[in-house]
Amino acid sequence: MFLLKRDYSNKNFIIKGFISSILLSSFIYLSYFNIEIRVLNTILGLLALYFLLIIPKKALLISGFMTGILWCWWMAVSLQYYDLVYLTPVILICIGTVFGIIFYFFALFDRLTFRILTIFAFTFFAPFGFNWMKFELLFIDSYIGIDKVSFLLVLVSFYFIIKLKRFKILGIIPLLFALSFPKGQYIQNPNAKIYMPQMNVNQNLRWDKQYKATLEQQNFDEINNAINQQKDLVVLPETAFTTALNRNENLLQKLKELSFKINIITGALYVEDNQIYNASYHFTKGQIQIAKKVVLVPFGEEIPFPKVVVDFINKVFYNGAQDYSKASEPTDFVIKGEKFRNAICYEATTDKIFENLGNTEYMVAISNNAWFTPSIEPTLQHLLLKYYSKKYDVNIYHVANGSSNRIYRP
Repeated sequence: MFLLKRDYSNKNFIIKGFISSILLSSFIYLSYFNIEIRVLNTILGLLALYFLLIIPKKALLISGFMTGILWCWWMAVSLQYYDLVYLTPVILICIGTVFGIIFYFFALFDRLTFRILTIFAFTFFAPFGFNWMKFELLFIDSYIGIDKVSFLLVLVSFYFIIKLKRFKILGIIPLLFALSFPKGQYIQNPNAKIYMPQMNVNQNLRWDKQYKATLEQQNFDEINNAINQQKDLVVLPETAFTTALNRNENLLQKLKELSFKINIITGALYVEDNQIYNASYHFTKGQIQIAKKVVLVPFGEEIPFPKVVVDFINKVFYNGAQDYSKASEPTDFVIKGEKFRNAICYEATTDKIFENLGNTEYMVAISNNAWFTPSIEPTLQHLLLKYYSKKYDVNIYHVANGSSNRIYRP
């Protein structure tokens, strides 16, 4: 009888943990299938947080493990391009374990107040510098505000609903202050007419030397298309030119000549003093401005461990390759008298790239999502860009290879 009861108990917390992870992740997969219904997302988001507050400690461990995988499994997709597919189970287990431990910590002390405070504190925390698990995203397409105050109000509301033995209805009061029916801040379109070509080049081909000339010609074709359509600015995606562009005089000269007819922003590598940068190049009237990436992708462009460990990992798994270098501050491009903040892929979903915006109302973000397609990575990136556009009242013009280009408005 005892064994039967224990077996039932084990199954019970596994089921609860699994349900919790589904609720915490559902909005991503609904968005993946283009289902964005505010009422549904509001209900699912509230249920997700409620479950997170009431399930037992063991269930939290399962919830964190599964949520980590459901949010981040796409990271393993890129391993195929390094011939490291065999590491996929290891990567998934590591991701699940990290978030399982974090969720388990929410219930380290058996106090609802402690759980609420640690869950709220998690919204300020990014494991290994990777900040894509943001609980505020639960309400990105809902009737709940996406700011931290609204998130805290939801938690406080659930505190009273769970704790009050009578008049539980009073617990809804804080929730009412978290409601949001935003119309968004209206930002006029920029003076520049922007051409955003849709690129879908497979990652296997992008760095293929035999395909290099074809890819470069495709880029120039798109620039000429923009000129023919009388656009003011053409934006090509991250590493559209798969070379250290500052060392390729032939390409530089062609782009300079074309820049007398149109502003050009393109992604490419930049090499200086044996340092490699992921960069954006802005060509205008024969001049060049270069914006080096400020926030690197953890484990993708830099490994967030001590140098001894980094050197070992790069030697064993990446044939001795070195991490990318990074700039200290963001760069703005000026186009037709207006500032455009530059962002390259991951950094467009970090607070740092929005520092010192001043009166800048526009951002150009470029990505190469071919690394992670097919997967939910472009969807999660889409939700994050929507979040940051609203948070900082900025129009974001996102041009990507391997996923849909989009314009985000507050």
